[in-house]
Amino acid sequence: MKQNLGFRFWFYFRSGWSSYFAFALAALNTLTVTYYLAIEKYPILQTIFPSFLQYVLIIVSIGIPLLILVGYAHWKRTPAYRSEADIWMESNPYQARMLVNSEMLIKLNLKLIELLVKQSKNESVSDDELNEIINLQKEFNKHDDERTFANKKDVQFFKDIDS
Repeated sequence: MKQNLGFRFWFYFRSGWSSYFAFALAALNTLTVTYYLAIEKYPILQTIFPSFLQYVLIIVSIGIPLLILVGYAHWKRTPAYRSEADIWMESNPYQARMLVNSEMLIKLNLKLIELLVKQSKNESVSDDELNEIINLQKEFNKHDDERTFANKKDVQFFKDIDS
């Protein structure tokens, strides 16, 4: 990890810049430019926004709720965020690996719980159930042997179980 220290700092810098600093500067720049280049030049608009401070207060009081609604729609009501999540999973092999590992663990745990319940009831495990577990083990072993972070096998595994 220490060998990537420069890239880590670069990532933190970009995150801080894009999430906080650039956002504040862009908002201030937009308000300033629109007021002094547009509002000041048109007397009718200047009657609505007589001063820069009033302009800022009016735009902020309308803009913040509007942007909250747009952000909510982006995350909850449109396919935009789902597409971003798909791209993130496809392009980040670590994310795909965690997701596939979780899916494998769930499948395996459900099978093991099923067997434990049977044994707790003193019921015998059928050959079909044993074969099912053996096949699951073979499937997971095969996948684990073939996958690398570069070959996108984890992404394909997830697409196969999702369809």
